[in-house]
Amino acid sequence: MSTATTSIKPAMKTKKSQGKYGGNVLVYALSLAVVALTLGPVLYGVLGGFRTNAQLAQAPAALPEPWVLSNYTGVLNNPEFWRYALNSTMIAVLTTVIVVVFGIMAAYPLARYQFRLREPIFMVFVLGLLFPATVAIVPLFILISRDLNLGNTWWGVALPQAAFALPMTIVILRPFLIALPQELEEAAQLDGTSRIGFFWRILLPLSGPGMVTVGVLAFVGSWNAYLLPLLLLQGEMRTLPLGVADFSTEHSADTAGVFAFTTLAMIPALIFFLAMQRRIVSGLQGAVKG
Repeated sequence: MSTATTSIKPAMKTKKSQGKYGGNVLVYALSLAVVALTLGPVLYGVLGGFRTNAQLAQAPAALPEPWVLSNYTGVLNNPEFWRYALNSTMIAVLTTVIVVVFGIMAAYPLARYQFRLREPIFMVFVLGLLFPATVAIVPLFILISRDLNLGNTWWGVALPQAAFALPMTIVILRPFLIALPQELEEAAQLDGTSRIGFFWRILLPLSGPGMVTVGVLAFVGSWNAYLLPLLLLQGEMRTLPLGVADFSTEHSADTAGVFAFTTLAMIPALIFFLAMQRRIVSGLQGAVKG
């Protein structure tokens, strides 16, 4: 009886290991497929910028041979590219600062204070996730351009972008603030620290990962924004996504140049996102745990 039992156990372990191995292979295969579909067009555009239009027409899927740098140097020597980059940078920085500052200030009372309408007010921000900027694009255009006279300015784009980014910011930051031990705040109050002092001296440093997470998301979202800048910005105030569209229209026959312009336009946000990737992951994990 014992011999039969011992012979069954290795067989069961073998089947489990085979099933686990097969599942891992399937997961890896799907992951590689997703990565290929995601990075394939990006790599094709980057490499296409190192080729000539004749090479692209002759062999669209081939590697650069020889490598051509004139497309990228031409874009970098174009003053309009740097003007677009400056506008995108300033709008993204303004949006990020507004989102982080007002997001943490709004999330603090919703997390640490006890009052009657706390949860209903928080649900208002949660419901704000359901309304993208496209829903209110016409009222926004009238409000920004006619009522506030902020059309064709950095602030005119940064303010509505920050407003629509605040719901996600508060949803991410609130768990961080709730997770802080109540005893820590009580000990600070016993030492004579006010709630505002606790906010500035203790809570903000401990909420660093969450603030970095929402800041990076706000910056990248603003950098890639297209619709609001399209409606609110004109001429020299246009951003890089709009510059890519304009360059593609004006130089529709220069496919390699368009690839180079598009690649250089996405590199800053891509590098910034990859550099902060670990902080974003840790920040989101902290939000879920909270």
